[in-house]
Amino acid sequence: MTEEVPRRSITVTDPRALRAYAHPLRMRLIGLLRGEGPMTATQAAARLDDNVPNCSFHLRQLAKYGFAERVPGADGRERPWRATTQYTSWDDDSDDPAMRAATDEINSAMVDIYLQRARDYLAIRADEPTEWRAAAGFGDALLHVTTAELREITETVDALLARYDERIGDPAKRPPGSRPVTFVQMALPRGAAPAQEPAGGEGP
Repeated sequence: MTEEVPRRSITVTDPRALRAYAHPLRMRLIGLLRGEGPMTATQAAARLDDNVPNCSFHLRQLAKYGFAERVPGADGRERPWRATTQYTSWDDDSDDPAMRAATDEINSAMVDIYLQRARDYLAIRADEPTEWRAAAGFGDALLHVTTAELREITETVDALLARYDERIGDPAKRPPGSRPVTFVQMALPRGAAPAQEPAGGEGP
């Protein structure tokens, strides 16, 4: 249902909240809630092959920092949890040492999760239908761009992906034959930064 994701995104500015989020199980829990909708700690533990007390503890920690919240249950017993937003973002350009350390921590945790997902896919890729093997996969491109151009590319990709947001919370909007796909986006500068870049990142 569309009301299961009240907001699209939250920008975290508190390094304590970001460090709390940068826990492998907590990130998996939020990913599960965002991808499959509200569920109880018992259901989450079964999906993640973990134990209920552990999942319950980490869900409460996520709620403490605003990443998850309780919702009414169908039977009035154990109340499910849901993610408060569909995406979490943070500023990587902070000069605050605590925030820079926190962003480094969460970015590292994300890379580990993405690598594991890639390995999991490769382990079953041979069993995938031909059309899915052809549509999925890995790739990269080397670009020579300014900071303004790189921001424009990122914003363009974000806008393209946002066109599919409504399908996350509303299964009725998912076309036949669709399935969940993790789209990983990384923009990694290479080499040394230019000695001086014109204001706004534009070239002469």
